[in-house]
Amino acid sequence: MIVCPNCNHQNPDGAVQCEACYTPLPAMTSCPNCGTSVQSDASFCGQCGFNLRATAASSVEVPEVSTPTVAPDFAIPDLPPVEPLISPDPLLVTPTAPMAVEPDTSSTPAASPAPVAEPPAMSPPVPAPISAPATPPVASSPPSVGTTQLQTQRASLLHVQTNQVIELPQALPVVHLGKPNDRIPPDIDVSGFPSSEIVSRVHADIRIEGDAYYLEDVGSSNGTYINNMPLPMGNRHRLRPGDRIALGKGDRMTFLFQLS
Repeated sequence: MIVCPNCNHQNPDGAVQCEACYTPLPAMTSCPNCGTSVQSDASFCGQCGFNLRATAASSVEVPEVSTPTVAPDFAIPDLPPVEPLISPDPLLVTPTAPMAVEPDTSSTPAASPAPVAEPPAMSPPVPAPISAPATPPVASSPPSVGTTQLQTQRASLLHVQTNQVIELPQALPVVHLGKPNDRIPPDIDVSGFPSSEIVSRVHADIRIEGDAYYLEDVGSSNGTYINNMPLPMGNRHRLRPGDRIALGKGDRMTFLFQLS
């Protein structure tokens, strides 16, 4: 069955436009893993989470291109042999006699000065010990310990249809939204909420970078909407308090992003 993205009417397989509102229907194909009907532009199967883009990329073969060998149109002449180099004649070095150095007799050695007697060492006077005045003991008071509390902000999602609050895990850099599967288990499981059939098993991620939170669609079948606007796959939206997140079309699975 092909669900109309405008009025959610279920149309038979192979239909081109909706039978109820005449809206053009998206092209459908079969998942090579489980055989479920998915949209042809989807990246992952909404039933089993199979990567559809990896299968399409592996099926494309790159043709091999052979480079032809071009023979030169002219003949290369033979070069004459190179004559050997003539070694130069060795240099003749004539040894020279060392020059005689005459001693300098113009200066006479100076007489060494007579030793000077050192004065006797004088020991400094030793001062008398001074007794410090007795001070009464002072009662010591315990040091005051300042209590500093670090305030950390906590993010949560408010489910609009049931008014239920879901807190985001703080220790995870990436929070996965979806339903149970064998490939990427969800950190926030929405299978227990109403209208969960429109949510893919691997639907969207919330990435935490410092104090910033980013929403990203990871190839869901029915798309992700932020403030009633579609969020293209691969684009990230920085979440702010009060942002409206819809998983799937029709605003049937809606959350409000909150910070406390």
